[in-house]
Amino acid sequence: MLLVFAAARAYGVRAANLSYDRLLTASALSIVEALTVIQGELSVDLPYSSLSSLSQAPEDRVFYRIAGPQGDLVTGQGDLPWPKRTPAGEAPLFFDAEYSGETVRFAMLRRWIAAPGLRGWATVQIGQTRRAREAFARDIVLRSVLPIAALTLLALGAVWLGVYRALRPLRRIEQELLSRSPSDLSPVSAPVPVEMTAMVHALDRFMGRLSLNIATLRAFIAEAAHQIRTPLAILRAQAQNALDEDDVERQRRAVVVVEDQAARLTRLVNQLLSDAAVIHRADLRRFDEVLLADVVRQALRDSLPRADADLRVRFDCEAEDAQIQGDAMMLREAIKNLVDNALRYGCGDAPANEPDLALRLYAHGSAYRIEVADRGPGIAQAERATVFERFSRGSTAKPSGAGLGLAIVRRVAESHGGTVSLHDREGGGLRIRIELPRGSA
Repeated sequence: MLLVFAAARAYGVRAANLSYDRLLTASALSIVEALTVIQGELSVDLPYSSLSSLSQAPEDRVFYRIAGPQGDLVTGQGDLPWPKRTPAGEAPLFFDAEYSGETVRFAMLRRWIAAPGLRGWATVQIGQTRRAREAFARDIVLRSVLPIAALTLLALGAVWLGVYRALRPLRRIEQELLSRSPSDLSPVSAPVPVEMTAMVHALDRFMGRLSLNIATLRAFIAEAAHQIRTPLAILRAQAQNALDEDDVERQRRAVVVVEDQAARLTRLVNQLLSDAAVIHRADLRRFDEVLLADVVRQALRDSLPRADADLRVRFDCEAEDAQIQGDAMMLREAIKNLVDNALRYGCGDAPANEPDLALRLYAHGSAYRIEVADRGPGIAQAERATVFERFSRGSTAKPSGAGLGLAIVRRVAESHGGTVSLHDREGGGLRIRIELPRGSA
């Protein structure tokens, strides 16, 4: 509307100036035609028609001046302002100037006089105040803008009504969500317009992920409570037996059982915390550049028992610059769990010329592989499909295990877009391989 008003205003001013400038030109021409030379002097008999056309604007005042070739005043107001430049030939010149307290529009017209005793340019200057012009321009602007303004208001009303009707389904969605119980994360059932389908589907997917996370959390809490309850009960019973026992040897055996259960409980709690941290960070997916060689070395430093000086460990790093987008903490936890499993089930049976624990990092096609190999009893083929489930343990696992290590490893690998697999090792034992794509998760 502002642009339309500016355009209409400019057009109105041009139209008014064009119309009234023609009237001024006609008046000046009629005066020029009445110029005569009598006895070597310029004379004029103002015709009635020269000013009658300007009288159509009764609120305006008219001023004029007629000057001879020498600039001498023939008739009219001698103090009228002159233009900043001289008219070219006999073409009319228009300009605005302040006179008698008002802005006046002037037209100046010259005519060449060639008569005995008088030769030169005679000048006719006629001016009119701008009241009628401005009124005419305002009338043009109003007649142009008012219909457009009315149409704009109608369009705004139609847009408001359309937006109100289009967004009304949001009210139904709001009412449906407000009426739900906190545990109801089912998809939105209220009908929505086509334009909002993508948003509602995104909301449904978000609630689906939230529902899955809540279900995972509930299962984790239930399983953790079940797993912790048994060692706590044994701890309490053995501690009570130790307190009630008078025999020192029996009391010592009870304390040994307490220490063993405390160690088992410590391992279980650590793995539960590790599992919870991995679940949380896998959902966040805040990945950075990670050097796999550094991650493996740090995991070895954290996992290897310092007291066991006879433990033989070998790390073959064939890709020192192996780098991916990932979470260093999650990868470190996965490798620590693999190393811990190997130490618990596969160390001590290796030949004298072989390490108890062998790790290898190398490139394979478009991926990097991390392998952890031991000489333990391995895992039966029939059990390999289930050992990656949480709290699932193979038949050869020790009673002190929690059944979370391989589940943590698989979750970490999948969150990085990779895989984990089990393979038989030549000469006996188990090889666990983590394969991670290069450069991306």
